[in-house]
Amino acid sequence: MKTRIQLALIFSLFISLPFFAQNSLSGTILDTATSKALERAIVYIPDLKVAAQAGTNGAYTLSNLPKGTFLVEIHLLGYAVKAQTVHIEGAVTHNFSLTEDDVEAHEVVITGTSSATDAAHSPQSIVEVSNDYLNEHSSTNVIDAIANIPGVSAMTDGQSISKPFIRGLGYNRVLTVNDGVVQADQPWFDEFGIEADPDAVERVEILKGPASLAYGSDALAGVINLIPEKPLPEGETKGDVLFNYQTNNGLINNMMHMAGTSNGISWSGRVDNIMAHAYQNSNDGYVANSQFSNFNTDGTIGIHRSWGYSQVHVSYFDLHTGIVDGTRDSATGLMMKPVAYPGVNGGQPFYVIPTAAELHSYTPFLINQRVQHTKVVWDNSIAVGEGRIAAVFSYQKNQRQENNDPTIPNISDIYYYSDAITYDLRYISKQMGGFNFSAGANGMNQNSQSLGSLMLIPNYNIFQIGGFAIANEHIGKLDLTGGIRYDTRTFTGVDHWVDSTQVPVAPNTPGGVHEFQGFKSNFSGMSGSFGMVYNFNKMFLMKLNVARGYRAPNVAECAANGVHDGTIVWELGDATLKPESSLEEDLSLVFNSKNFRVELNAFNNSISDFIYAKGLLSKIPGNGDSINNTFANVGLGSAPVYKYSQGDARLYGGEAALDIHPAAIPWVELDASVSMVNGGLLHAPDSVKVLPFIAPMRTIVDLKFHIKKMGKAIKNIYVKAGILNCAQQNNIYQQYAIYNGLSSAQTPFEYAASRAAAAGYTLVNAGVGGDIMSHGRVLCKAFINVTNLLDTPYMDYMSRFKYYPVNYTTHQVGVFNMGRNVSFKLIIPFDIKNK
Repeated sequence: MKTRIQLALIFSLFISLPFFAQNSLSGTILDTATSKALERAIVYIPDLKVAAQAGTNGAYTLSNLPKGTFLVEIHLLGYAVKAQTVHIEGAVTHNFSLTEDDVEAHEVVITGTSSATDAAHSPQSIVEVSNDYLNEHSSTNVIDAIANIPGVSAMTDGQSISKPFIRGLGYNRVLTVNDGVVQADQPWFDEFGIEADPDAVERVEILKGPASLAYGSDALAGVINLIPEKPLPEGETKGDVLFNYQTNNGLINNMMHMAGTSNGISWSGRVDNIMAHAYQNSNDGYVANSQFSNFNTDGTIGIHRSWGYSQVHVSYFDLHTGIVDGTRDSATGLMMKPVAYPGVNGGQPFYVIPTAAELHSYTPFLINQRVQHTKVVWDNSIAVGEGRIAAVFSYQKNQRQENNDPTIPNISDIYYYSDAITYDLRYISKQMGGFNFSAGANGMNQNSQSLGSLMLIPNYNIFQIGGFAIANEHIGKLDLTGGIRYDTRTFTGVDHWVDSTQVPVAPNTPGGVHEFQGFKSNFSGMSGSFGMVYNFNKMFLMKLNVARGYRAPNVAECAANGVHDGTIVWELGDATLKPESSLEEDLSLVFNSKNFRVELNAFNNSISDFIYAKGLLSKIPGNGDSINNTFANVGLGSAPVYKYSQGDARLYGGEAALDIHPAAIPWVELDASVSMVNGGLLHAPDSVKVLPFIAPMRTIVDLKFHIKKMGKAIKNIYVKAGILNCAQQNNIYQQYAIYNGLSSAQTPFEYAASRAAAAGYTLVNAGVGGDIMSHGRVLCKAFINVTNLLDTPYMDYMSRFKYYPVNYTTHQVGVFNMGRNVSFKLIIPFDIKNK
């Protein structure tokens, strides 16, 4: 109640702010070469979330702006994006000129900076994934859409669950920001993906390297920033309808979206549904229980005035997905599903081959998960002189249910429920010559409880807060950025007792097991960064950044005490673990001319007190591994024991990207990239030194042809073809065999595969798309994308299915990735004329 009153008072303060002096920005948008007025060019100020559209004479006007210095970006299809800093005080006139370019230029970046900053002036390694890229590449979830960006990969658990990895690190070491706030869920588990609607993401910014300075714990490896749509210009109401169908998995994605701005009030609403049946490949046929359905809806309303803006965003994510277990029929090699019927097999579970109808169904069978995420975001920017206060708050509720027992198919054995409040308060100073700074605090309070019968972690509470200061200085050709931060996290675990069947009982009950001991841990740490960008000339620049990252242990690392679901390993947490700290050096060289662009990135990341699971030996000499039989009678015993421990680690590598777009033949574009990462634990035996998900070297080459128009009916056409090559991975995480219960005696094929190098592969991809026109307007945007054109059987090293049971008809171990897939996508935009 007290919190609600405080929020109401803050909101009332914002609404009752006094009258601010009227400031505006207006001017004309012209073609650089011809001086022709550019109609429909969009002028956008990211820090204020306001936009205007140029009229028939190229003129634009942005009214009711706060005083200050802001980065302004101008967009128009077929032209390079323009980004320029403008000081606004009173009625300011500023004209912009755009250069025609079929290749989309750099975007404005926001991640990890005090205010919107041009990428050419940020020392951090940042990749921008445009909306065009997202539309031209098919995917089945939001992380899958960006998994081939240089330096990025994804650990996959089928087609619906992907966890992002940046330069070899993932889970709680990569932070996801969605709708402007840190995603407050439970990312510590293998089968927990990212609860984000891919249809609601306009573009993605990927910050590679420690971002603890701006975000605190869990940004040790970097940040995935999922950025929603921009507000529409004043006086506009628009919408779009999306249809997407994919042939391999029968994926159907339908979306309806509308938005508008009138009298400084902006709004938007969206509803969509994505569903797919089991995917298929030439080795496995249909992969049973890989189907899923995902319903999403969101809405935003905001007010924009001369004092700044305030907006509220509400979203709901609901995923129902199958979990593939890989069990096969030994005679046919077909994948099976578990069932249980009263009076059959004594009522105990057994496996059957799914029917063709079940494989084409969009409803998962056991084992399955339902994941729901509800989020409310309150985003504010309030002018204070020529500076401003940014205040962003969110409430997030996360529910994860897993049904995995065929005898009780409608009961969730595993059910984690959490709610969290996040907050981010910062002051962004005015521009003082070439200098500006920001300072503030952000953090989270999260409560989690288990409502299921099986618990790997205790009920817990996290409270964390961090204070930071970031400064930027521009001196001629040199840009300097640096800052410092201090974080603290309090972790409280709840005491928990169970009986021999894992039913909760009162403390000290005879025969009871003290499954989780109550604890309270306090973690704290310093982080910071210092970087520079030197622009030698308009074409060549160098970036150097040194950053110290910080990550407090997660709940599993502190308090796990049970079988890690999906494995046969009993994991033990340690509440006395220290926070991880890293020191990463990044160097980037960028050369950009009218004919080509080259970017080279190199990094070295040294991590102290790296947390990993380490196998324990029996206390009895000569007995080998430590074994836990506590819950053998419910099928959870006889498990080798692994305890979370710490050591030092080092990762190093880099990325190289080449974009050739000859000015003499502007309709041709060649994009190529290479990314690699190496490393692991230091001073550790070979059996444990390699980290679990270090992606192999990856090379991507795409040739793209741009055609401006074909008659009056089709414009902005592209045709592309390319290859993706993943090299053989020789550095294998050798603990897979233990985690999956593999042995040379009982599972010889699987055991041998887990010890051998993971095979590389090459895929051929292609695509075509364009705008279908009617009376000079876009009737619809069409995209056709073919992945794995040659239907090549392959198994990605980042897949959790790679050591699943052998197919005795082919003697192949594991479940293969998706075969040939053709994606058809239509986006139909529409305008509603305001009176």
